[in-house]
Amino acid sequence: MSFPWANEYKPSHPFMVWMDEKLPLPRLVYNAVGGGYEVPRNLNYMWNFGFLAGLCLVIQIVTGVVLAMHYGGDTRVAFDSTEHIMRDVNWGWMLRYGHANGASAFFVVVYAHIFRGFYYGSYKAPREMVWLLGVVIFLLMMATAFMGYVLPWGQMSYWGAQVITGLFSAIPVVGDGLHTWLLGGFAPDNATLNRFFSLHFLLPFVILGVVILHVWALHIPGSSNPTGVEVKSQSDTVPFYPYFVGKDGWTIGLFMILYSAMVFFMPNALGHPDNYIPANPMQTPAEIVPEWYFWPFYAILRSFTQDFFMVPAKLMGVLAMFAAILVWFFLPWLDKSPVRSGTYRPLYRKFFWVLVLDVLVLGYCGGKAAEQPYVLMAQLASLYYFLHFFVIVPIVSSIERPDPLPFSITESVLGQDDAATLGAKS
Repeated sequence: MSFPWANEYKPSHPFMVWMDEKLPLPRLVYNAVGGGYEVPRNLNYMWNFGFLAGLCLVIQIVTGVVLAMHYGGDTRVAFDSTEHIMRDVNWGWMLRYGHANGASAFFVVVYAHIFRGFYYGSYKAPREMVWLLGVVIFLLMMATAFMGYVLPWGQMSYWGAQVITGLFSAIPVVGDGLHTWLLGGFAPDNATLNRFFSLHFLLPFVILGVVILHVWALHIPGSSNPTGVEVKSQSDTVPFYPYFVGKDGWTIGLFMILYSAMVFFMPNALGHPDNYIPANPMQTPAEIVPEWYFWPFYAILRSFTQDFFMVPAKLMGVLAMFAAILVWFFLPWLDKSPVRSGTYRPLYRKFFWVLVLDVLVLGYCGGKAAEQPYVLMAQLASLYYFLHFFVIVPIVSSIERPDPLPFSITESVLGQDDAATLGAKS
């Protein structure tokens, strides 16, 4: 968002003056992430996860491009080429572990970014488009991660592809044809691996394009903040550079320490041991589970165990799994509260933490076998999940009495904001 008090880009070097006239790329960067972009002065560390998500995307693209140079997209050599990368390519083990754990890191920071949006009402007007593009990014991430999980062509890769693509066969009339079209045959084979490899390579660049739109949409209304109060005066903002670049820099350092610890000391902690066994269509693993970041949605999928009024349980599970994410698209209109931040919404804040616990329970159940008591736990948690968005959020937004909001962002940080108050009165 452009404020009248924001610093203007004024190149001094002759080359930069010429560049600004012919192709104002430096001006664009300066206005987007430099001193020309003003942000609320009260942003806390929860606002650093967006920047970290961008860093994770860069890590995934760079490591993925290099890995693709050594990977063989053929079922006869895919598993061996993965082992070749690990054993024979210079620093190949680090690239492979960095890419695999980078996917987990990406989902960790994105989940934190999403739940920050839930708590602080970042989906509310005038930032609906920012939120909607963010949900699109998450869906693309899920598709990319699933296809990437298939590429090593181990046991869990093969059977994961068999199970997940098989969900589409539950769709009436077109399901079987769609399933065959996705696989390129009647079972995961070379055609499946080829198209998944192609799409896995392509989709990160699509995500990058949507991220650019996401940031562009963010710059129109400007960043939200923990109070949910809009900017009223110059005292409410500070330049993004150097203040929040420095803050993001500290967080990046901490993130890289934790990420490096995973890559170098426990790279297989989040993986499944069956994926180090070559794919065998004749031997089904004891348990077929997706990566951990899919577990909450996998639990919702498996919660439907009986047909209901001629509707197959499998179809209801598929619809519920997709609805669990698609409901986020409607959140800006389901939550009618005029107050954005959960900090000033005491009733909503309690239900938010119940939702966090509910999602953790779903994730726990999704990683367990489809047996009791995990099925019952998942069913109850799934019921609450949908009640939260379709019932609790609309009702709470209508009946709760929010706490008093500060007059301005500055007042929430430093106390009485005389400049903003006088400006409003005049």
